[in-house]
Amino acid sequence: MFRIKTAKLLFLLAISFSLPSLALAQQPITLKEALKYALDNNTAAKKAVLEIDKGKYKTQEVRAQALPQLTGNVGLTYNAIIGQLVADIGGQTQSFRMGQAWNSVAGVQLSQQLFNQQVFTGLQAARSSEAYYRLNAQLTQEQVIEQVANNYYQVLVNRQQLNVIDTNIKNVKVVEKIISNQFQNGLAKKIDVDRINVNLTNLTTQREQVVNAITQQENVLKFSMGMPINTNITLPSSELTDVDQNPVLADTINLDNRTEMKLMDVQRKLLDLQRKAYVSEYYPTLSLNANYNYNSQSNSFDFLKSNRNAIGFDASAIGLTLRVPIFNGFLTRSKIRQADVEIKQFEADRFERTNSLNMAYENAKIQLRNSLNTINAQKKNADLAREIYVSTQNNYNNGLASLTDLLDTENSLTQAQNSYTQALLNYKIAEIQLIKSKGEITTLAK
Repeated sequence: MFRIKTAKLLFLLAISFSLPSLALAQQPITLKEALKYALDNNTAAKKAVLEIDKGKYKTQEVRAQALPQLTGNVGLTYNAIIGQLVADIGGQTQSFRMGQAWNSVAGVQLSQQLFNQQVFTGLQAARSSEAYYRLNAQLTQEQVIEQVANNYYQVLVNRQQLNVIDTNIKNVKVVEKIISNQFQNGLAKKIDVDRINVNLTNLTTQREQVVNAITQQENVLKFSMGMPINTNITLPSSELTDVDQNPVLADTINLDNRTEMKLMDVQRKLLDLQRKAYVSEYYPTLSLNANYNYNSQSNSFDFLKSNRNAIGFDASAIGLTLRVPIFNGFLTRSKIRQADVEIKQFEADRFERTNSLNMAYENAKIQLRNSLNTINAQKKNADLAREIYVSTQNNYNNGLASLTDLLDTENSLTQAQNSYTQALLNYKIAEIQLIKSKGEITTLAK
């Protein structure tokens, strides 16, 4: 009995822990919630954040070159044949053995850069690289926000088109039922029944295509969010129909707020530091060197004077090394000139990027105005098309309109409704581009 109660308790606990995630999956996900989820789970955003840590470690790597370098060494040598020294002593030639059969040594070496302009410049570049990785992560997040937002609205548009088709199918089925009854009573022709059935089949086929398109677009959305593909999601339709009829459109924008421009500023600084590093090759370098070694020699196996017959002694030295470059075949000059060319190329790229961002802002303003005008016009057009369809349907039921007129008005209503939905999508995309142009796209996730 106790085991049964325990099993039930564990089962209930498991269900209780899984309920929040299931409830979250069933709740409508707003655009803001989708963007927050993407920033936490998108693979590209995660990797960009990891690049920030990589930049920190890169700085530590370069900084290590400016810190003291300490190494230790231990060695053991067996001289199988010992060399001899030949000398003339008092007119007689005599030879002396050079050393012992076993030699062992242990020591430490210290080196410290006192002046090395290349190392110091590299440290500055590494610090700038940290800023580059931070800005690159921010830019990646902005790109993720833009991508997810576009996919989000595309799903809503497809679902809106599905609603239009479902409404049309419902209306056509009503007409089909009426025509079928009329045909059975001899008041309608078989060709009328066939035409309405063909129209109904076409609508059903369109519906299947739109349903498949919705599934595919939802998968694209979930992939861009970093969400498991098999997760069920629902989106509130109000996110698409929320339109600002009086947006504030400034004549110009401040590009200093754009992450792309901040990133280019850091890139320019890195190019300047690269050139400075090349120039530093002309500078002399000064380093401090110190070492200490303990040696032991013996005719029998010995390691650091481990027996009485071994001879042990130590040695130490401290010195400065000054390296002055004189001539390297104009190698450094060539590097500097290449760096100058890269800087000029970068300035051309920066000018083009500035022009591109300004163009994107102006085009976004034009697209937003056009979309607003189209939304208002298509909304009126869709309302009018619905009134005409309802009127034509009543006239057809009363024998005052032909089936052709009814089908034509039904097609016109579908086109008007789809045009209105497409205008909403164009507005949302233009709105995203406008917010992005002002450097404020991250506000969508706040």
